[in-house]
Amino acid sequence: MASDLVDLIPARGGHFLLESGHHGELWLDLELLCRRPEGVMALAKELAGRLAPLEPAVVCGPLAEGAFVALLVATELGMDFMYTERLEHSQQDEDALRSELPNEEPMMSRVRYRLPAPLRDLAKGKRVVVVNDVINAGSALGGTLEQLDNYELETIAIGSLLTLGSGAEELAGQYEVELVTLASLHNPIWLPTECPLCADGLPLENPGEFPSG
Repeated sequence: MASDLVDLIPARGGHFLLESGHHGELWLDLELLCRRPEGVMALAKELAGRLAPLEPAVVCGPLAEGAFVALLVATELGMDFMYTERLEHSQQDEDALRSELPNEEPMMSRVRYRLPAPLRDLAKGKRVVVVNDVINAGSALGGTLEQLDNYELETIAIGSLLTLGSGAEELAGQYEVELVTLASLHNPIWLPTECPLCADGLPLENPGEFPSG
């Protein structure tokens, strides 16, 4: 299963800045995941089959690529689909976050996701699963879970095609939900102040860009 995913997602090694603010040595071009929908559809069908026993009623995914997978899973299960979208922060917003959380690592708290207002009533009183494509540090997943929790929606599980490292497992424990993934791979990531690649003087290859993290 992991090899099927690797075939669908171009990957390269180096020194990269992730959406969460962590540094990592693996970059996945997730924008290309759904360029051949038939390959993703087969994986989404497998994930839907593993989620079905949990009896969800709504599938939610973070935009952009995670929502595409969530939509395929919702279609396979024959149920409602909804999505969260990333909120961009101005420098003023960022300064406010820094003043509220002065001890946070740079950028570690900047990622926020919003559930559009028309979708909020859709999930009231229903069991929700959050589906993503690949979960690494879990910034998109964490932002989505936080948003659903803020509206007191009943999230029951996290579903993913692939998890890298322990981020997904940690979020599942934090929100007390099940984690269902087709494949898992070891993938170290570091806080900027603890990054060995920075210590070796290797420059970031993508400042200002973020893969799904």
